[in-house]
Amino acid sequence: MAAETTSAAAPDPPDEPLAEYRRKRSPTRTPEPVPTVSSRPRSTGADNSYVVQEHHATALHWDFRLERDGVLVSWAVPKGLPTDPKRNHLAVQTEDHPLDYAGFEGQIGQGEYGGGVVKIWDRGTYELEKWSDREVKFTLRGERTQGQFVLIRTGGKNWIMHRMGGAAKPDWDQQPATVAPMLATLGQLPSPHDDSQWAYEMKWDGVRAVCTVDGGRIALASRNEKNITASYPELRALGASLGATQVILDGEIVAFDQDGRTSFSLLQQRMHVAEP
Repeated sequence: MAAETTSAAAPDPPDEPLAEYRRKRSPTRTPEPVPTVSSRPRSTGADNSYVVQEHHATALHWDFRLERDGVLVSWAVPKGLPTDPKRNHLAVQTEDHPLDYAGFEGQIGQGEYGGGVVKIWDRGTYELEKWSDREVKFTLRGERTQGQFVLIRTGGKNWIMHRMGGAAKPDWDQQPATVAPMLATLGQLPSPHDDSQWAYEMKWDGVRAVCTVDGGRIALASRNEKNITASYPELRALGASLGATQVILDGEIVAFDQDGRTSFSLLQQRMHVAEP
């Protein structure tokens, strides 16, 4: 996490809910909304809105925020909102944010707290069923997410987020944990008259791999199911670009020479690298 900055404003009252938020930000150095203490009483809403912001900071994560008592109570969720009731996601509670933050998108400068790109991933309203120090249960009705969730505190700032029901939008079938690569087999080439019924693929001369993307993070497995993620750190950008989209890709990792042709000899220099 980037270094914190300190505002030159006067100290906040000890019961001010946005005191920690202001302490970590300077209004002259960040585009984020930074309300002053003198702006109280704070604007209040109906305590029924939420926002999810995709945050490309030091580590990609999603910030989940529920409107509550004039602030946005916030959690950082490294893998985004869970889509499968069988898989819980870690959620780390962070400082309360001002209500204006629900509309924030932009670039927080490097070196500032939370430096990186912030984009709104989802927003909508929620129906609260329970709110206590250990459990928050609610139903989301958003642009991308519908369903019942519960946040359960496991210790300190750490919570787990569990999907109880409903489906993420767009609604997709549950994908398998992994797939076996679809390998070529020996056979007769079709006659020229059958070309319209076939598609052709060149010999890429690379390393066959299955790439699983979950929560913006990738895992690479060889055709022999060996974990080769560390050998190809460049492919992390693929996970970041897909964000919360979950996919399994069956493909081939290749290296190109200076003439734009695939080169297995160049790739061999990377095949057995054990550390990024």
